[in-house]
Amino acid sequence: MHRTDLALIGGIVVALAVAGVAAAWTAARAGSGDPTRVEIDLRYSRFEPSEVRVPIGVPVTIVLQNGDPIDHEWIVGDERVHERHREGTEPVHEARPTEVSVPAGETRVTTVTFERPGTLRYVCHLPGHEAYGMSGVVVAGD
Repeated sequence: MHRTDLALIGGIVVALAVAGVAAAWTAARAGSGDPTRVEIDLRYSRFEPSEVRVPIGVPVTIVLQNGDPIDHEWIVGDERVHERHREGTEPVHEARPTEVSVPAGETRVTTVTFERPGTLRYVCHLPGHEAYGMSGVVVAGD
C-alpha cells in the first residue's frame, strides 16, 4: 500500500469512530441504553423526548434539564393529578418525586418507581404551558 492509501484508510477509520461515538451518545440521550435512567430536556417550552418508556417496579432516575430562560415543572400522573394542578396553587414542587419544579437554566433529578403498567402524562402546569403543548407521556411496562 502507498502512503496516501494508508492516510485515506486512517481518515476513514477516524471518521467511523467519531460517528460511532456520536451515535452512542445520541442513543444514551434518547434513553435507549439504560432503561432506569431517562433524560428529558425542557426547551422551547417542550419536553424532549415527549414519550419515554420505563420498566415496572424498578426505580427510574429522571434527569430534567431546563434549557429555557423561564421556569418549568414536570408533573407526572393520571388525569386526577393533572386536574388538581390545573386548579391548584402550589408555586413550587419538591416534596413528591412525581412533581418537580425546574428553574430556568437548571437541572433537577428525581427517582420514580412506576408500580403498574400503563400510560401516564407529564405536563408543565405553569400558566399557558400546557395549552402551548408542554406535555408528554410515560409508558410503564411493555
